[in-house]
Amino acid sequence: MQSRIVLILAAILSFIASPASAQDYPNRPVTLIVPWPAGGTTDIGMRALASATEKHLKQKIVVENRGGFCYELNGLFNELLRELGFVTRLLSARVAAADGSFTPEYDHAAILVIIGEMQYLADVGFGTFVAQPLRLVPDLEQEDEAGNFIIRKYDAEYFEVAKKEDFGFKSEYIFKPLGHDLSEFADRCDWQQFSPDSHFTKGRICSLMTPSGRKTLTDDKFILTDGDSRTEAPVISEDEFESVLFTQFGIHKTAFSPDYSLAER
Repeated sequence: MQSRIVLILAAILSFIASPASAQDYPNRPVTLIVPWPAGGTTDIGMRALASATEKHLKQKIVVENRGGFCYELNGLFNELLRELGFVTRLLSARVAAADGSFTPEYDHAAILVIIGEMQYLADVGFGTFVAQPLRLVPDLEQEDEAGNFIIRKYDAEYFEVAKKEDFGFKSEYIFKPLGHDLSEFADRCDWQQFSPDSHFTKGRICSLMTPSGRKTLTDDKFILTDGDSRTEAPVISEDEFESVLFTQFGIHKTAFSPDYSLAER
């Protein structure tokens, strides 16, 4: 956890110190999104940073605790990695559907990190997925806290990421190892947020990896996975939903911004 704070602080401080940022940024209050629970080590560190940085920037910094989906989480993580000197590519991924088909391009954003001669798939925005980067080595089964995964050739253009299940490997998504600008995902991001056919508009979900599993909140239930144990508790009212959202995830409902669009960035 401490290393996470150090990486974030380094990226922000390097940006603040750059000549371009000193000339024209910021010219209005800054909102610092912390996609981790309020009161945690990361949140406390970021609030301390915000307080100290306000004097340097001569602008108010507002800290908001809220989550996001792949475009925000991997988009932000990708910028952080680049600020720290890593060579990365923002990948367009097509997610596996139940009928064996795959969603359109730009349906998911992931990251390819290049370190020397090695390449790694990093993804912090795909829900129940890997906790550690996966080496881009075809057909190598890799063990992770979330299970066993493999990256293999899907066809002449695509790689496939699959997770091991009792019946064999289940496809998660396919991708080409080509880099994209975040703005290229804008149209699909808007579709995910506003289309009645998007699964994101069919119900609310908030999910967070824990040291021993995962906790997930939906419209009508709270699911806690701890190792091999799984428990479900019903959520029967809006007040209870908001209470679980805050106590388990540190998120106030008022932190959501329904009018936000990646296309406006």
